[in-house]
Amino acid sequence: MIVALIDSGFGLLPTAAWLRKLRPDLDLLLQNDPDGAPWGPKPEQWVVDRVLDTARASLREGAEVIVLPCNTASVTALEHVRAMVGPDIPVIGTVPAIKPATAACRKVAVWATAATTASAYQADLIARFAGDADVTGVACHGLADAIDRGDLPAIAHAIADAAARTPADTEGIVLGCTHYPLVLDDILSALPHGVRVFDSAQAVAAQTLRRMDALGRPTTGTGTVRVIASGRPARLPTAAASFDSGRILGAVQAEPAV
Repeated sequence: MIVALIDSGFGLLPTAAWLRKLRPDLDLLLQNDPDGAPWGPKPEQWVVDRVLDTARASLREGAEVIVLPCNTASVTALEHVRAMVGPDIPVIGTVPAIKPATAACRKVAVWATAATTASAYQADLIARFAGDADVTGVACHGLADAIDRGDLPAIAHAIADAAARTPADTEGIVLGCTHYPLVLDDILSALPHGVRVFDSAQAVAAQTLRRMDALGRPTTGTGTVRVIASGRPARLPTAAASFDSGRILGAVQAEPAV
């Protein structure tokens, strides 16, 4: 069984790596979109069309399960993809872990892209799930783009800037962009000791496996990882090897020039 993961950039890596750890034999199809990235600032209909086209391509490549490990894709296109593929193809989306974070912490910050931070979607999630918790949105300017480039100094600068704008008495941080778990250790290092960090990659991977197993079909594969970048067969970019998730999936760092 082939599981396709769809995102504009490296945001699919954490969920894909969890799938690899939990089910090493699973065949994965990583569909990213360097030509169209980033998706966050794009018009909603553009994103819907882009995700639908990629989902159709995934089905042509044999995918029987589709995962959208991307907040932008999930918010704008999840229901469209489900309607297109029908009930026999599970489609799993991503939701920031606001509910578990606010159940465990009284004061929470949601780190996300500027577009997500300003969105009605995030405001609605906070209104629905935060309860009595105090929740602050923190826009992490440039962090997702720096992660896609593998630009370590820019990553460090963006994290330090976000940490400086996070209220001092924050108890929990929700990673509201699927790119951010790739630099979890750097985020933890920038936060005061004891601050808890919540992300959804492991939960999305576990839900994917539950939905996949519920189909009752053979799932054992050969553990292949295929990459299609904006419709073209590709390899994981060398920048992916900067992150544990990328290395788990087989990304290789380029040899330095001699």
